[in-house]
Amino acid sequence: MTHEKHHKRWNEIKTNDSWAIFKIMGEFVYGFEKMSLIGPCVSIFGSARTKPEDPNYILAEKIAKRIVEAGYGVITGGGPGIMEAGNKGANLGGGTSVGLNIELPFEQHDCT
Repeated sequence: MTHEKHHKRWNEIKTNDSWAIFKIMGEFVYGFEKMSLIGPCVSIFGSARTKPEDPNYILAEKIAKRIVEAGYGVITGGGPGIMEAGNKGANLGGGTSVGLNIELPFEQHDCT
């Protein structure tokens, strides 16, 4: 590859990287706008490996129920374990429950 072709390819890559910041910024704006609609919430995050019979799971469920009974919503990481307990407790209390999820390529598997 000649120096000129290599330099052109490098510039194309750098230009694409520069525009990526606007995509990321747009995702943040979208997320903040959506989150502003749900009202005051308390975040519950914890181990995704905690089983339903674990005392910490049971406690997280009870705490989440009390949180929604006090007029707040519950936000979790949307996963199993403690986060599941938080969503379950919020649901039992008749309140708002939001699970936020991100892609973790080494943790999530495509089921298709």
